Amino acid sequence: MIHLGMTPRPSLSAAERAQLEATLRSPTAPQRLVRRSQLVLLLDEGHSESEIARRLGCCRATVARWRKRVLTTGVGRLGRDRAGRGRKKTTLTPAKVTEIVDLTRLEKPHAQTQWSLRTMAVRVGVAPSSVQKVWKAHQLQPHRVERWKLSLDPDFAGKLADVVGLYLAPPEQAVVLSIDEKSQIQALERAQPILPLREGLPERQTCDYRRHGTTTLFAALNVLDGKVRGKCYPRHTHAEFLSFLQEVHGEVLAATAPGVQLHVIADNYATHKHPAVKEWLAAHPEVHMHFTPTGCSWANLIERFFAALTTKRIRRDSFRSVAEVEQAIAEFLAHHNESGKAYVWKKSFEQIVRAINRCYRN
Repeated sequence: MIHLGMTPRPSLSAAERAQLEATLRSPTAPQRLVRRSQLVLLLDEGHSESEIARRLGCCRATVARWRKRVLTTGVGRLGRDRAGRGRKKTTLTPAKVTEIVDLTRLEKPHAQTQWSLRTMAVRVGVAPSSVQKVWKAHQLQPHRVERWKLSLDPDFAGKLADVVGLYLAPPEQAVVLSIDEKSQIQALERAQPILPLREGLPERQTCDYRRHGTTTLFAALNVLDGKVRGKCYPRHTHAEFLSFLQEVHGEVLAATAPGVQLHVIADNYATHKHPAVKEWLAAHPEVHMHFTPTGCSWANLIERFFAALTTKRIRRDSFRSVAEVEQAIAEFLAHHNESGKAYVWKKSFEQIVRAINRCYRN
């Protein structure tokens, strides 16, 4: 019921008041409906428009507008906005969709490298949600980037076929080793203790650290059994590489029958092709060097071991000295060799070439 006086205000029935109070208690009611219900209840209790505006954090004109509306239409339409009010719906025309797609694919926003929902929405004059619908429909993700690299080695096919052939069909009476160095392994000590894993929380470590120097791991992976020989050096010049190669050569000769050939797979790092290394190879014809194509570190199987070393032992630990890092590397090497796990190369030369050709076409 509604009565009119000098300052007309709503007069709620018991059912209407119960309905509005239920809205206030509801955890799922829209916030605008909750505020409007509270406003009407305060009017019914006799509070002035100025006091209600102060308590609800709105202007007095808002209170007066809703008082007049409730007097006219009652409390049943509190959750509805009048025609012409509220956010305007936008219609995506085919021309607007084409504009969004073309801008996303062919242009960049001013002084930025990629579009966001809001920058595109401002540019074309639609809501960000409309831009999102277009991007989803056309499978456009300007916030993402994928990296790729194709080798420009003029002898790419020949080198790759040579290396893959050693993995899949190694020659008889031969030992095939994949050799490389992992340089700049840092001894980083976390500034605070690492917090252990707990229920609902991952292991946590501070971003601050102290540097205690670096070391370089030279490693040789036996392709047949997966065993790795490794040694740390303070530097990674041709002298260290040649010293490690000579040491590995001696160990292989001591552990195999006479006449066994040693095939070494390495990348194109300058230290691997130093004149001193070439001179030593010339004096040892039983050692054959095989170089991966330029820019194809993935073709060197030892890189798989380096990735495991970084992920499982180095990256998440804290080291107070280079000696601690080298001890950790030695322990990981021993554990790897005890497990007897070999890395198996499965892709043939033809499969790799087909995949690379697909990349060129795309």
